[in-house]
Amino acid sequence: MSEAGTAQDPQEVVQRVWRDESARLVGALTRMTRDLALAEDLAQDALVAALQQWPESGVPDNPAAWLMQTAKRRAVDQFRRADTLRRRTTELGHALEREEVEMPDLDTFVDHIEDDVLRLIFLTCHPALSPESRAALTLRLVGGLTVPEIARAFLTKDATVGQRISRAKTSLEGESIELPVGPERERRLDDVTGVLYLIFNEGYAATTGDDWTRPDLCAEAIRVTRMLVDVAPGEPDVHGLLALMELQASRLHARTDAEGRPVLLEDQDRSRWDELMIRRGLAALDRAMTVSSSGRPFGPYVVQAQIAACHARATTAEETDWRGIADWYDLLAHLGDNPVVEVNRAVAHGRAFGPEAGLAVLDAVAGHRSLTGSHLAPAVRGDLLERAGHRAEAAAAFTEAAGLTGNAGERALLLQRAAACAT
Repeated sequence: MSEAGTAQDPQEVVQRVWRDESARLVGALTRMTRDLALAEDLAQDALVAALQQWPESGVPDNPAAWLMQTAKRRAVDQFRRADTLRRRTTELGHALEREEVEMPDLDTFVDHIEDDVLRLIFLTCHPALSPESRAALTLRLVGGLTVPEIARAFLTKDATVGQRISRAKTSLEGESIELPVGPERERRLDDVTGVLYLIFNEGYAATTGDDWTRPDLCAEAIRVTRMLVDVAPGEPDVHGLLALMELQASRLHARTDAEGRPVLLEDQDRSRWDELMIRRGLAALDRAMTVSSSGRPFGPYVVQAQIAACHARATTAEETDWRGIADWYDLLAHLGDNPVVEVNRAVAHGRAFGPEAGLAVLDAVAGHRSLTGSHLAPAVRGDLLERAGHRAEAAAAFTEAAGLTGNAGERALLLQRAAACAT
């Protein structure tokens, strides 16, 4: 143990390491055992062992490697106890023992397991699962979200999400974790990109909790998306998704003030935007358009990246090309029936053509069932009404939105805006 290791609070280290490494751990164990449910159990067992042992023995020099080695040893024990799997025990035991000799920690194991998270995502996005189950299972295993957080993101009950995850694990028993190829990979790409963006969005604007953002989730989504670009370099929307994430993540530091309170886009200090991420995002967007020009049509992520690029190129809020953004949102609306897109389109039209134009767009989607229980529509309505001078109505809309959000920082901001309109 290092002196720095023993000085750390074991409980905090366990939580941090689990948050950062759980997806890699489950992915690697799934590849080794060929059993997703067993892999998650082994990872959880290693976590429990850490909670029990680290407070007494101290934090290891490489906590992530400790978790991996503990889980691997328990995998060997698990198979040794199963008489019917004696042959598999021998093969797996020798393989894991060789890995323990050749790869004593994760520092040297990284190259081997780096794509295990991507393998895990392709597995959890298996076509045998329903779209809801794919998203829930991936957010749980890869994004590290709790069941209540996932339920909040999908506006459903905790029990429903728990049942989806349980059934999904059962359905995947015996499925290979190897990356699919050819048409099978193409069929899963839409689901994989959709889930990655869900994970990113949960980090960009947390649905619950005290923190307005969760940068660790954004970073993990970007990391895996970069890997996906290498797997599918000929897909414009994969490049578009990476561009969108990079451009939005460039604003993370400016989205909260020194006290952690949310800061609206137009009020952000743009000098705090990450110029390197903006350059990366714009470069990824250029690649998306280049690939698209060769005959592959682009989809919604490229369009959303174009919208994000409009914001990134504006050095001040007043310089924002809202008419260009409104045009891109119009195109995005034609690509699919998405009420959340319409809510954001209402914002763009409100800025480009006046608040009444934005309210007209919002009214057209009002009452859509997928927006029931969401704070998005009333929050945007409050903003448009305030800009139109209807301050009392705006205050009521902001108050309604505050009652629907599960994020403490966002709730405080909405209530603040409601109070400002009321006075």
